[in-house]
Amino acid sequence: MNKAQLIEAVSDDAKITKTEAKRALESFIENISNALSKEERVALVGFGSFSVSKRAARKGRNPQNGKEIKIAAKKVVKFKAGAELGKKVK
Repeated sequence: MNKAQLIEAVSDDAKITKTEAKRALESFIENISNALSKEERVALVGFGSFSVSKRAARKGRNPQNGKEIKIAAKKVVKFKAGAELGKKVK
């Protein structure tokens, strides 16, 4: 499912226009992104939680020539599925 299909599904389920559904989805994404940029955890009970984790700098190998390279430290977003979501997927 892509963003357009999700907007259409939300529009149909909530009986709102596609424009309203698009605005709601974009607001949802923006608010989650803002919270994660502040390194806050976002927990949606039954669905899952988003969090920011720090990945340490490390050494790696260039697959083209095998030479050792330095991989910089960075922050990554993690998602852990909630129990209800896990049950629906099984």
